[in-house]
Amino acid sequence: MAIRDAVSADGTRIVYRVTGTGRPLVLLHGWAGNLRCWGAAADELAERYRVIAVDLRGHGYSDDPGAGYDDPKAWAGDVAAVLAAEGVDAGAVLLGWSYGGIVATDYLATYGTSAVAGVVYCGAPAHIGRDVPGAAPGPSMEKAIPGVFDEAAGRAVRAFSVFGNANTGPGADKGVDAQRLFGGSLATPPSVRKALFYRTIDNTETLRALDVPVLVLHGTEDPVVPAVNGQYILDNAPDARGSFWEGALHGLFIEDRPRFLAEVSAFIDALE
Repeated sequence: MAIRDAVSADGTRIVYRVTGTGRPLVLLHGWAGNLRCWGAAADELAERYRVIAVDLRGHGYSDDPGAGYDDPKAWAGDVAAVLAAEGVDAGAVLLGWSYGGIVATDYLATYGTSAVAGVVYCGAPAHIGRDVPGAAPGPSMEKAIPGVFDEAAGRAVRAFSVFGNANTGPGADKGVDAQRLFGGSLATPPSVRKALFYRTIDNTETLRALDVPVLVLHGTEDPVVPAVNGQYILDNAPDARGSFWEGALHGLFIEDRPRFLAEVSAFIDALE
């Protein structure tokens, strides 16, 4: 395992972790997360692939530039910088969870698919904004805002508690994962948490122009990113397949890690 960094086009330092060997698999976490959110799923994927887990700008150990959060080209540049630093110019798989799906699509909109062999959307939309099709927030997200942007610790903690077990699924064995995710969210600066929501981008045309395979994984009861957003990706990407998990919530890689690993691996191993 190696912790490395890359400098994005606007000078932002992006930190990432590389584990394993084989086809590059770039993990892009969700809003108010970090590269540790993947837990054991990342470790097991690294037994088969070269896993590149990224701290998005303003999250984890990456720089908070105080800007660029509303600019798709800035997000795209962050991913491009990591790929360039790792010498990846072909064959990569992008896997975006939640907000990470927007970031992955920002990259595809800006740089195309020359370095990419496939894309996985896990509980993820491809774009964001009020009245943008395929970008509707779920009831938990709507209820948590604006409290999750608050600088007052107590109000922020109470607002984040609205998510309940959405990010892990139910089960007494999910407590450690839940605390890791909860802690990472609180460690993300409130200004960053807020800035990510103040942009509008419709990536529908990018989806329609994709010339690589796409896998959509989504829980049918996801209260953060509704399953209709995953269906929208499925309906617009030309070469897409979907796996909708009956009754599952938002963090599929924690809720049912064996199924997540099996479906992601089957998709990757079928790529050219």
